[in-house]
Amino acid sequence: MSMTLREQVGQLFMIGFDGTELSPELISWIQEYQPGGIILFSRNLVDAQQIAHLTNSLQEITSSSPLLMAIDQEGGKVSRLPPGFTIFPPAATVAACGSPDFAYQAAAVTAKELRAVGFNMNMAPVLDVNTNPSNPIIGDRAFSGDPEHVCTLGNATISGLHDHQIIACGKHFPGHGETTKDSHKELPVVTLSKERLEQIELQPFRSAIAHGLMTLMSAHIHYPALDDSVPATLSHTIMTTLLRDQLGFSGVILSDDLEMNAIAEHSSMGKAAVRSIQAGVDLILICHQQPRQAEAIEAIEQAVTKGDISIARLQTSLDRISALKQRFVMPYSPVDYTLISQIVGAPTHQTLLAEIQTKSSSSHA
Repeated sequence: MSMTLREQVGQLFMIGFDGTELSPELISWIQEYQPGGIILFSRNLVDAQQIAHLTNSLQEITSSSPLLMAIDQEGGKVSRLPPGFTIFPPAATVAACGSPDFAYQAAAVTAKELRAVGFNMNMAPVLDVNTNPSNPIIGDRAFSGDPEHVCTLGNATISGLHDHQIIACGKHFPGHGETTKDSHKELPVVTLSKERLEQIELQPFRSAIAHGLMTLMSAHIHYPALDDSVPATLSHTIMTTLLRDQLGFSGVILSDDLEMNAIAEHSSMGKAAVRSIQAGVDLILICHQQPRQAEAIEAIEQAVTKGDISIARLQTSLDRISALKQRFVMPYSPVDYTLISQIVGAPTHQTLLAEIQTKSSSSHA
């Protein structure tokens, strides 16, 4: 079954929305714009049964290909799941247990509970190296300030997710650990040398790629040593020359949310979306406003029609997204409501959580 241009372009988008159920307006919007993925936030989630109903309903109204159904469930302060689920502490706390096995187990439990309610993708692990103590955004979301530790624990997390049919997404390429500004509010600039980035920041990404990571998220950060003109998400030098050609990444590149001020203050959504795809991004994340999502999808459509984005370039991203869905999402089957209560918050999961809390605090003592 061949897709229309609109359906093809829609596949390159992952969108968020407000509300805990599907309104008629949202249904018609999704059927018109055909996004390839949905990301859900705390604002969408009430409890396990409601989440399962929402993810099943979203999959039902999608005609072209099953949706990537994503969430930011890192643990710690970046946790979107409601009470009742097993919520692990932040990456730094898991790392303090002293064994990558705990990172694997925590990821495995998270994956089982996500899968039980219809998710197939988790925006984790954070592969940033926490080198700057005054970093306002990363902190304990990173496993460590030591790149070797980040490699080991990041890879264990990727395995724990992948082994339980949840797509892992490493973030934020090429490294958010050294920033002093929050890219949600403004555009951070990281003035490290190329050599330093090679030695520290890029290590966990290089290691994760070798370990089979299939999706990576870009950082809305300006790295003058790598590209003196634009932030990483919009940079062909960083997304294609560095990430694809030099580091050999062949999976799906996601943009961080284009509505963050680091991008939105400097560009229209349409222009930013087109530049992201031209730079080498495959999947564009726009988490909030429908008019901006529509503007971006229409801008990509026009760019393809005018030849500013070639059909071959579009097809390359479609092939990558399709390969990802083939491995993790297909054949799609709806959530079985009867199994949810056995999996979500299961006693064995709670035991692991308690063990991680005890072990990490004794290592600090």
